[in-house]
Amino acid sequence: MSTDIGHSGIVYWRRSLWKGARCEPVLVTLRPDSLHVRDRSLGTVLEVDPRAVSARLSRLGALVLKADGRRCVLVGRGASLSPEPSADQQRALEHAGSGSPGPAAAGGAVDQLFNGGAAARMRDWHARLTAAGARTD
Repeated sequence: MSTDIGHSGIVYWRRSLWKGARCEPVLVTLRPDSLHVRDRSLGTVLEVDPRAVSARLSRLGALVLKADGRRCVLVGRGASLSPEPSADQQRALEHAGSGSPGPAAAGGAVDQLFNGGAAARMRDWHARLTAAGARTD
């Protein structure tokens, strides 16, 4: 899928390395000229040009974004204590359309079995951000 159409999805923002309850769902929308990350109430967490973003994958499959002097860590699934995506996020995702899965979205058997495909989702987002012009570290 081309980033000219855009892509949206719900992933989890890890606000704390240690507190699972602080891992909350965010709606991420990537368009050719913007990366928009919104919280459960659809408030803006991050809105930047994707070319102004530095993106890297951690060894554990987290996507670490740096933009405007901020660091935002996104993961493919939340902790058992994490809240579910809000109804507002679900409606916004349906309205935006999620696009087609990218080639990196197909995870391996171990990722699917133990992690619900979370690492594959983050690899897919990393590939999409790179294609949109994000720097990689």
